[in-house]
Amino acid sequence: MSVNPSITSVSFEQHATGLGIGIPSPRISWKFAATEHTVPEWEQKSYDIEIQRGSSSPESYHVNASESVLVPWPSQPLVSREPAQVRVRSHGGPSDEPTEWSSWSTVECGLLDSQDWTARAITSPAKQAEGPLRPLRLRKTFKLSATALQDARLYITSLGVFQAYINGIPVGDHCMAPGWTSYHHRLNYEVFDVASLLRANEENVIAVELAEGWYATRLGFLGGQRFIYGDEMALIAQLEINSVQDKVSIVSDASWKCHASALITSEIYDGEIYDAREDQKGWNTVLFDQESSWDAVRETEFPKTELVAPNAPPVRVTQTLKPIEIITTPSGKKVVDFGQNLVGRVRIPSLVNPTGHTVTLIHAEVLENQELGIRPLRIAKCTDTIISAGSEIFDWSPRFTFHGFRYVQIDGWNPTLENLVAEVMHTDLHRTGWFNCSHEMINKLHENATWSMRGNFLSLPTDCPQRDERLGWTGDIQVFGPSASFLYNTAGMLGDWLKDLSAEQLAHDHGIPPFVIPNVIPEALWPTFPQAVWDDVTVLLSWTLYQSYGDTEILRRQYPSMKAWVDVGILRGPDNLWEDTIFQLADWLDPTAPPDNPGNSRTDGTLVADAYLVHVTRTLASISKIIDEKLDAERYEADYHTLKSRFQAKYVSSTGLLVGDTQTALALAIVFDLIDDPAQLATAGDRLARLVRKSRFQVSTGFSGTPIITHALTKAGYPQLAYRMLQEKSCPSWMYPITMGSTTIWERWDSMRPDGSINPGEMTSFNHYALGSIINWLHATVAGVSPIEPGWREVLVKPVPGGTVTSAEVVYETAYGKLECSWVLAGQCFKLQLVVPPNSRAKVVLPGDKGEKWIGSGRYTFETKFDSQVGWPPKALVPPMFHPEDSFV
Repeated sequence: MSVNPSITSVSFEQHATGLGIGIPSPRISWKFAATEHTVPEWEQKSYDIEIQRGSSSPESYHVNASESVLVPWPSQPLVSREPAQVRVRSHGGPSDEPTEWSSWSTVECGLLDSQDWTARAITSPAKQAEGPLRPLRLRKTFKLSATALQDARLYITSLGVFQAYINGIPVGDHCMAPGWTSYHHRLNYEVFDVASLLRANEENVIAVELAEGWYATRLGFLGGQRFIYGDEMALIAQLEINSVQDKVSIVSDASWKCHASALITSEIYDGEIYDAREDQKGWNTVLFDQESSWDAVRETEFPKTELVAPNAPPVRVTQTLKPIEIITTPSGKKVVDFGQNLVGRVRIPSLVNPTGHTVTLIHAEVLENQELGIRPLRIAKCTDTIISAGSEIFDWSPRFTFHGFRYVQIDGWNPTLENLVAEVMHTDLHRTGWFNCSHEMINKLHENATWSMRGNFLSLPTDCPQRDERLGWTGDIQVFGPSASFLYNTAGMLGDWLKDLSAEQLAHDHGIPPFVIPNVIPEALWPTFPQAVWDDVTVLLSWTLYQSYGDTEILRRQYPSMKAWVDVGILRGPDNLWEDTIFQLADWLDPTAPPDNPGNSRTDGTLVADAYLVHVTRTLASISKIIDEKLDAERYEADYHTLKSRFQAKYVSSTGLLVGDTQTALALAIVFDLIDDPAQLATAGDRLARLVRKSRFQVSTGFSGTPIITHALTKAGYPQLAYRMLQEKSCPSWMYPITMGSTTIWERWDSMRPDGSINPGEMTSFNHYALGSIINWLHATVAGVSPIEPGWREVLVKPVPGGTVTSAEVVYETAYGKLECSWVLAGQCFKLQLVVPPNSRAKVVLPGDKGEKWIGSGRYTFETKFDSQVGWPPKALVPPMFHPEDSFV
């Protein structure tokens, strides 16, 4: 007997939980789950929403619509602090029967208006003249006379980063809260349900430890700059308690007390110093009896910036790893190997040393000459220090910093494998995508890219997590965005980051976004100038999020930013393409670029910029049409065709060869549809294939070409060359770092040389996700799934087997439910198994077939004959006297 699907979750906007949402009329989404008994090809025809507000009767709404993602809020807008309970059911299938009701889900508004804030900004009584700023501890005791608490919310933020406590218990499990935003424009606040931590009819205490975080610390390379946003920390806290008897509000103000923390310093780059001799046990509890020695706080100016409720989840500890080995280096140092390059911190459950004894932990990603490889860190110390008070220290870890590391050198203490762990920290995004295949090294590549994303998605999408940088470079996330949004739900985090980008870009009339968001690079060091690929993030990342989540509001909200960049920011020449006198990073980190000149690529920068300009203009024309900006859509569509013709006239020969005869140039022309004539396009594809064979399948592309080279080969009809490139193991290649033991994606193909030495360039990291963009091809081509309609309501299932891969599987949690696709190739028998979630459908194209089949939701098995070994293995194009061994498996 067939049954309707069930509704598994109800969510609001792109918010992680629905608690403290900043939108009064939040759109509603729900997902479906199906079993083998679910009605096949089930589609929603209408839906019911019930909303419970306060003690009134539930409101009921019936809507005749098939949409189940981001549907309009049907009730009156919520007000600040107001909660509502929501449940949903859908009608559909042949009988139009309803599903079971979903469980009730709660949405609750945060503080929507600046007037809702009655708290004051408080800080230490004396201003510190120089940095780093010493962390502070602040506290406030209060008596609750109520006998029965109904609910309590803590609204809290800081200039700096904080950890709050109520009656000695940590509030929440957030790390580095409230995160890093463009503090001049937007400052996140956090909302916590703290009713369970309060004691009715007793004394209570709220306490907060505060550190400089990103707000006042040194940021940027070449020594960086301190106090970019401000030169003192501050706390803003508002505890609102509702009981049967009354309402109580405890706010940060002059009645609070403060004292210096036992943390002497706590910095992003340099690490943290904890002096147990300075600690005051129980400082965050009611029983603390030394408050008389604490100082009164000073009220300071309330931030003029907008206080916002973030959509992104907070940073959390998401995993704990035990060490795999303790190494004694040739110099006699003790180095702990955790077996995985990660981002986070070390935790020591127990530590006992004499008074004044110092233990230091120095973090690094690799070993060089069997010693800790700290040179890539540049001047970042990445060192945590513990100074003992003579008694046991329990459960120590640094509180307001993080490190990128696999190895930790520990001086002053002999650790064992049992008495310390590594805690993995990152923005706690919801995992949505998984990939696996029969080739273990390819699986390792996918795993490494996932670890690099985890390490570099800490509050914002950074370039690297370890050295004196850790900045939100726009080019990196522009190329990695599609991969990131498959692995995890990035809608909230990257959507918030784009708000910061718009704020910083539109604060000036030149239309140019900064290279890093938030921007902390001084103009004197890195002047503002327009740049393709990087600044194109304004359009392309917004488009990526729309493709992944189907949210037109992202496009509408970011539209002024997109237009400012394309209409004003781009520096154009007489032909309306890019002015060719400007320097372009373009195909940054071409493998042939010398270590000290990573921008010296084989592909002309202006060609790359022009190719991107044509692509971006076409994308913006599509966006304008989607959000009903008709005049703009017509203008950009006309511009697209004009620019494309001029690109062809400038770069494409009559036969289809490109002036820039490189893999990147040809790949851009093929993937961005810059060549119309079929014969010319075939010539370009043939030429690309020849260059790939001539390079002996090693990677010959940089920042612009690497994310698309395998897509271009597949589109041009050479998937076996793409597989052969993927499986190459000599440097430069995707597999080479794996042969060297990598557990993340490297910044350079040869960040570590074959002899185990670190690349001599000033700029090299072992945790950069950009070159891991190849995994988008693994998802879309090897496993074979990609969206046709934004939000994955319509899915293309088109696996292209090749190489030595005999099976692949992928799972992706779409906005409608779980999409599952797996295939196995036994000889020439190809078998595909597919699960399409309810209320969506798929177009299936089997390998070797020219036809296509549309199917609705359900479970399917397809079989066909296909020989994946035709043309395998392709041969390199080398002189006859040279016969290199194939370095792939």
